[in-house]
Amino acid sequence: MFTLGIERRFIARHRMVGGDWGPENDLHSHPYRLEVAVEGEKLDAHGFLVDLVDLDRRLDGLIDQYREHILNELPAFAGLNPSLENFARILCTSLAADTRTAGFGALTVRLWESDTAWAAFREAL
Repeated sequence: MFTLGIERRFIARHRMVGGDWGPENDLHSHPYRLEVAVEGEKLDAHGFLVDLVDLDRRLDGLIDQYREHILNELPAFAGLNPSLENFARILCTSLAADTRTAGFGALTVRLWESDTAWAAFREAL
């Protein structure tokens, strides 16, 4: 099984809702680090798992929807707490929906909100 990974960094803001989480209930920002891993069993005729330029473009377009925004105000988070876990799932399923025809087997998103805290979501394609 081959794995190809890329990383991006961006800042977004949110506030937790539905509980008493102290300062997390106040609007604050995180310096997110997004790691995307694409898995597949076969390489194309040129020895590539995926067109990295195309994946970069798709990922940049996805991140632009969240960069410098308040997550609570975005449609993707309607009715959801903008937790790290929910954000990782939203990013993964959005990117997976945009890349289903690429021919690889799975996509994993690992999203860091600090140097010590991350959540991941994996979707088979």
